[in-house]
Amino acid sequence: MFQPKPMTHLLIAAPKEQMASVVTELYRHRVFHITDFVDQGKEGYEGVRLGTPLEGAGELSTSLLKIRSIENVFQTSPETLFDVPKRPVATIRQAIERELPVIEAEVNDLTVQRSAAESRIRECEQRITELKPFALVPLEMDLYHGYESISVLAGYIAKDVEISVPHEKYYAARKDGNFIVVFAETKDVAEIERILADSGFQSVTIPNETGSVQAAVDKYTADQSQAKAAFDDANAKISELKAKYADLLAACDEVLSGDVERAEAPLRFATTEEAFVIDGWVPADHIEPITAGLNQATGGRVYVTVDDDEIDATAIPVEYNNPSFAKPTELFMDVYARPRYNEIDPTLILAIMFPIFFGLIVGDVGYGILFLILALFARKLAMFKGEGGKNLIKILVGSSISTIFFGLLYSECLGYSLPWHAIICQRHLAIGADAAAHASGPDAMPLLIVSVWFGIIYITLGRIFGMINHYRMDHAGKHRTKAILGQFGWIAILWGLLVLVWSFFSMEQMFGIVGMMPDLTTAPMIVPGFSVAALAGLILLVVGCILLAQENVLDLMEIPTIISHVLSFCRIAAVGLSSVAIAMVVNYLSFGMFIDPALANLDAVGVIMIIVGVLIFICGHALNVGLGILGGGLHSIRLHYVEFFTKFYVGGGIKYNPFGLKRKFSEE
Repeated sequence: MFQPKPMTHLLIAAPKEQMASVVTELYRHRVFHITDFVDQGKEGYEGVRLGTPLEGAGELSTSLLKIRSIENVFQTSPETLFDVPKRPVATIRQAIERELPVIEAEVNDLTVQRSAAESRIRECEQRITELKPFALVPLEMDLYHGYESISVLAGYIAKDVEISVPHEKYYAARKDGNFIVVFAETKDVAEIERILADSGFQSVTIPNETGSVQAAVDKYTADQSQAKAAFDDANAKISELKAKYADLLAACDEVLSGDVERAEAPLRFATTEEAFVIDGWVPADHIEPITAGLNQATGGRVYVTVDDDEIDATAIPVEYNNPSFAKPTELFMDVYARPRYNEIDPTLILAIMFPIFFGLIVGDVGYGILFLILALFARKLAMFKGEGGKNLIKILVGSSISTIFFGLLYSECLGYSLPWHAIICQRHLAIGADAAAHASGPDAMPLLIVSVWFGIIYITLGRIFGMINHYRMDHAGKHRTKAILGQFGWIAILWGLLVLVWSFFSMEQMFGIVGMMPDLTTAPMIVPGFSVAALAGLILLVVGCILLAQENVLDLMEIPTIISHVLSFCRIAAVGLSSVAIAMVVNYLSFGMFIDPALANLDAVGVIMIIVGVLIFICGHALNVGLGILGGGLHSIRLHYVEFFTKFYVGGGIKYNPFGLKRKFSEE
């Protein structure tokens, strides 16, 4: 339950002529995780080298590249397509031979047409941009060219200038930059450039055009319109082809990807002149089927053996082994780190406790229903149709149900009380119409105590898991013993501090709360002011410090963090109370300040006030819904990542990646 799937190390050896049969059979089973062979050159085994691709690998790669080039033009991929009917593989292969060349030719023609049109559009835009400043100058474009001894300067300038040498000048003031054109003898150009530079002159290229500026602009505008029409036509035809062939191309991509993966598989094998060896892992319950399949495929000309030699656990691929309801939460585990093969997998705890923490924090029937509606709506969006998106939706659905459940216990719905008293803890504040009913405020202290208890249990459990992991993962010896005792030391310190506190302070005496925390103040006294409970707590504290110091003395400096880690769980109560406060304030603003006064004296102004109040109600609760998802989700996952996992979890396991294709668009 808290362990990955058991894996078995297999070695497969066979003559080279059986390589294609072995590869095909392994691919069919889709359970064998290949460990890539690393060619160590002269330092490796003599005569053992990486294998070479199977025959036809180059042609298959070329065909796959063509398909993906077309998919790139269509701006689609197999990952973006969902709910596509599966096609027989034989039909797909016929399409690759017959239809693919036709599609490729048509797409290439349209791509060339579109690229040419796009280039012409950009060219026309550039020409129009270059010509527009010259429209303010009363000269045709012919007059800017063809001189032997006269030079023309044109560009933007901050202000008009006086030029001391003989010249002809045209100046136009513009909002987007003043424009100037100067005709002068070539010998005076340097002096004129100096004068212009002092006024921030920025030269522009003079277009090589004839006739009027407007005529040239009109010509390029017309060309641009034609190019845009050609561009749109090409895009429209590409869109038609996409709608027609996208599903087929995805199926072709899938089949060819599988073919290429099989053909290139020998690049991962150790080979000699006569034979090859495949090193890998398979789930323990698949040994017999895969062995039988290989023997049948090769006519018994294969050697399959279980390698019982001790292997570093970090090299063993990890496949989760959780019940179906916990599988979506594996998404959160992979975000953090996949567990190593021989360490405890906390996915099940995360799957159970994440929605509980979420519900404890938000705990509102109305918000829970809205979360559920959002989840059901999001299922239809393309971005949530992938495996990760589906898992995220499942987690949100579970969290929504938990939110509704705790909302019923809290008696909360959109910041209002339900027709019954809170079953576990009252969280409403003295705000708005219910101020009198909730004058005593929320049951903050019981909520905080429950949160603290979660922290105590979680941290204790984390340290116990840490002891187990050290036993499993460390080599036998002094180091492992010290590490295990160190983890126990943390537990002893935590509970020693708690027992000491409980022996001197009573929750009943301080807050009038009974039964939520142990009352050890009534324990028998050894001496006045020091009871048996205090002695037990002190002993636990001292023993814990000794055990912690024997591993690393510097760890004693971290003892105060125990308190901070426990108190961190108070966010369960604090964030939840803030959500209730926001909801109640929104209700007071919308109804107490706008809607109710308007209904008491309904007129034109009152109607406006009602509309404003409704908008405040909708927008305020929409904001709180967003904050609820973020707060409930982020704080819940943070308590696991930061406060729980850090006590025992190492992670860094290799993802189990079986050789073979998980078919989405094709079927045998």
